[in-house]
Formats: sequence, structure tokens, C-alpha cells
Amino acid sequence: MADAAYNVLFLCTGNTARSILAESILRRDGAGRFNAFSAGSQPKGTVNPFALKVLEANGYPTDGFRSKSWDEFAEPGAPVMDFVFTVCDDAAGEPCPVWPGHPATAHWGIENPAAVEGSDIEKERAFVQAGKYLRNRIAAFLALPMASLDEIALTQRLREIGLLEGTTSGTVPLDHSSA
Repeated sequence: MADAAYNVLFLCTGNTARSILAESILRRDGAGRFNAFSAGSQPKGTVNPFALKVLEANGYPTDGFRSKSWDEFAEPGAPVMDFVFTVCDDAAGEPCPVWPGHPATAHWGIENPAAVEGSDIEKERAFVQAGKYLRNRIAAFLALPMASLDEIALTQRLREIGLLEGTTSGTVPLDHSSA
């Protein structure tokens, strides 16, 4: 797979904030090496405007995002994922669809910036912080020597990335009971 781009899916419950941030960050920072996607277990149908504002302010793409169900990526004809990362604790604990290709998985929990109440400045600050934590995880992910890691070492490294600053728990496993 050295010449093909890896497919990466970021999962959250509502697919309005963290998974959208992660998709955009990887879309730009991993361009040519990774194809980024996001989805939710219970999509809310809209993308949080603060997510788009923070992405745009940092030069990340904001076009084409929509809140969608993770079921779209388990259907025939969907891109086969190489990596699936949950970015919220709720989605990490839910039974996931069966992912074709048996991708490597890890939990990279980040506090939900969309849950922050207060002024617009406080809400935007939460999105900036979540974006920072996701950029750090994605930078560590992009630095992995993919070709030289076996499956066990890669899985361990992906889980370690989930424990970087800003983690919500670091111990919530993905539920693969349906896999």
C-alpha cells in the first residue's frame, strides 16, 4: 500500500464538531498520503458553525462538510478504511458497524467543544482548543513510519497518540462486538 493513499474515518456521535475538525485537518495536512472522512453514530444533520469558523481561520478546508451517519461507510461501494478513530467517548463505547477491510482502530477522545455553554468567545475558545489537540494527534499520526510498523506496533502507537494532551479518558475501547 506504499503508493496508495490511506483512508481514515473519524467518528463522533453527532458528526458536527470534533470529527469534522479532524477530517479537515487531515485532509490538508495529510494531502496525497491520506483521504479523510468523518461520520457520526447519531448525526445531527448540521455542522457546527464554530467548527467551520475555526477551520477557516487556520487555513483548513471548510467546503463539502455535512453531518452524516457512519452507516454510509459500511455500505457496499463505500471507501474501504485503513484507520478508524473515535474522537468522543460516547461513539467509542457504541457498537460500530462492520468495517470492510478490518481497519486499525484507536480512541482519541477530546472534550466536546459543542457542549460548552457561555459567550461566543468561550465557545470559540473551546473549538480552538479541540482543534489544537486534534492537530497534535494528527501530526503524531502523520509522523508514524507506516511501512516499517507491524500491525501490533501500529495499534500500540495509535493508542499512545490517543493519550496525548487533551484526552478525555484514553481508556475507552472501540466496541468491535459487531465486527
